[in-house]
Amino acid sequence: MNIRRFEGIEMKKSMHVDANLALTLILLLMISLTWMNAFYCKMQSVSGQEIVGLYPVGNIIMILINNITYDSLKIFYEVFWWIHILLIFLFANILPYSKHFHVFMSIPNVFLSRLDPLGKLSHMDHVTKEVKLMLYQNSESSSLSEDSGYKRFGVKDCEDVSWKNYFDSLSCTQCGRCTSVCPANLTGKRLTPRKIIMDVRARMQEKGPELIRNGNGYDDHKSMIRDYISEEELWACTTCQACAQECPININHPTLIVDMRRYLVMEEGTAPGGLKILFSNIENNGAPWQFPSDDRMLWAKDLKYHSA
Repeated sequence: MNIRRFEGIEMKKSMHVDANLALTLILLLMISLTWMNAFYCKMQSVSGQEIVGLYPVGNIIMILINNITYDSLKIFYEVFWWIHILLIFLFANILPYSKHFHVFMSIPNVFLSRLDPLGKLSHMDHVTKEVKLMLYQNSESSSLSEDSGYKRFGVKDCEDVSWKNYFDSLSCTQCGRCTSVCPANLTGKRLTPRKIIMDVRARMQEKGPELIRNGNGYDDHKSMIRDYISEEELWACTTCQACAQECPININHPTLIVDMRRYLVMEEGTAPGGLKILFSNIENNGAPWQFPSDDRMLWAKDLKYHSA
């Protein structure tokens, strides 16, 4: 049975190979554990000792084990014990490099979830400081100016994302619930909330090691915006919070999308035509509408008011 939300442009063939490998390892873990328990039960039964613990499946399989000496049973038990423990170590070392890293990360990600209402957008601290510098004409301005070094407005690349955004990308289960409820995606637009989160992890894995080796000044002439995530995807988001509401591990996709939009508007001055008109009207008229504030009440000029 094919489930639509498990597919998408971001779900490449390697993702399915990764998933099949993890499922195979889990299957082998369960098989080795079951046979280990079965041989343990048989050993205890043959030697007349008490079976410590409950092994319902192991007790059933134990019936199939016949005509084997106690020493042979012990050898088989130890063989399956070693197979099981080695598979655990193998699985634990593969997980950080696969999509199944959420096995480790999802619980702490839920614990560290943002407690603010989903629709609340965070302000930019360094922008607030710059505004205060312009407003305050006292000694407080000097203390603000000491910390007013340039910081990029919004998110352009992986080094600009918050630690929580990166934590979200490592915790993502890639279940597709976010994309399946996204109104933009459902109406045929390119936006896929799952892809946005997956792109953060992919970009960090590509650039992160080089940043560690070469420092923050490293530039590979690529960025998360455009090379990974297109402007069309970012502006398609309605910030309705449906994706964040549906996510089983409380990933907040719109906060990241809004931060990338902030970069486009505040650093590059790029936005859809309709938004540029709106920004221009607010700047010139103090309102989104394209007529001066003095004319706002002209519509009511000839109205007759009747007192109650």
